[in-house]
Amino acid sequence: MTEALSGQPLNVVICGAGKTGHLATVLFTQLPDVRVTLLGSHPRLPEAYQQHGKRLHALLPDGETLTATPDCVTCDPAEACRDADVVIITVPANFRADLLARIAPHLPANKPVYVGAIPGFCGFDWLAERELAARPNAVIWGMKDVAHIAFDLLPGQSIKMGGEKATLYVATHRRETAASQQALMVLLQRLYSAPVVLLPDYLEITLTPGNPIMHSAVIYGLIGPYGQWHARPLSQPLCWWNDCPELGAYYLERMDEENQRLCAALEVRLGVQLDSVLPLKQEIIDAYGEQIADAHTMLSVLRTNQAYHGIGLPLRKDGAGGYVFDTQHRVFQEDIAYGLSLLVTIAENLAVSVPYIEEVYRWCSDYMGTSTQDRPDYFPLQWLK
Repeated sequence: MTEALSGQPLNVVICGAGKTGHLATVLFTQLPDVRVTLLGSHPRLPEAYQQHGKRLHALLPDGETLTATPDCVTCDPAEACRDADVVIITVPANFRADLLARIAPHLPANKPVYVGAIPGFCGFDWLAERELAARPNAVIWGMKDVAHIAFDLLPGQSIKMGGEKATLYVATHRRETAASQQALMVLLQRLYSAPVVLLPDYLEITLTPGNPIMHSAVIYGLIGPYGQWHARPLSQPLCWWNDCPELGAYYLERMDEENQRLCAALEVRLGVQLDSVLPLKQEIIDAYGEQIADAHTMLSVLRTNQAYHGIGLPLRKDGAGGYVFDTQHRVFQEDIAYGLSLLVTIAENLAVSVPYIEEVYRWCSDYMGTSTQDRPDYFPLQWLK
């Protein structure tokens, strides 16, 4: 497989025309012998692309602008996927099942197709196994985090690129063979300039502490039952990390400790090594280093990390002129409804006590108006048996 593709154009399909999808499309289009398709969900995308001269632009941190004409910009999954070698899914977790159902019938059946999610959290490996059951030739993978920060999207027109990860971490579904893993690594190294490291187990992506516990802890600390803004609107827009309350940082550390207990239990139960899943504070310090002015406590790490500066909460105005959280934002619909709920489900199946995670999950679910029983339905019940 690797030798066969090395002398041929590589057909890459980017699913999801958001910030990450647009930036990946521009960057991959710069590469030799790579054919890039951007698959969106709405006819407005190809229309905007046509109206702006069939050009996508990416503004780089150094002021340079990259211009790209991808091979295809479409909302038709049949057109996008018929020759795919690599499929990269960038949509939020709450849209993944529908997207996989749309593309599955159109994926080639006569060759390996490497279907991955960036980022790969929220149990993408389990979901993809279910949705791609009719395509056993699919090689399922995920990336731990986005390769580049992207912002200021104008759909079908332009995107700005922020910081770039020094190293990229990926994992495959447990079913994949060593040969499939090696072929995937060759393809990804062809697409990315940063080194790509293969993690031993996909759980290292699923359990890496990140948005599900970070965002939910801050929300709970601000407007939960003990928060300053409980049952009343915010008087002004706030930022996630500059304005992180001490209570939010406290709950975040407790939830992170519980996540580490899940890792320890899984290492014993499944006989796996989850060495890359570090405590959250250490993850942030390792990632941002000198950008953090005060690394003494979790609260100071969050408040003084220059990379986190000025990131606003997802708010909407209420009728009285204050501000309340927008519960339709992906912070709620993805991080809590999928990410946090999956941690609760894993804990229940392991019989590991996670009272802080459960408390925050229950309260946030009530705030969203959803049931704590309404969780992702793709968790494999036979997984631990």
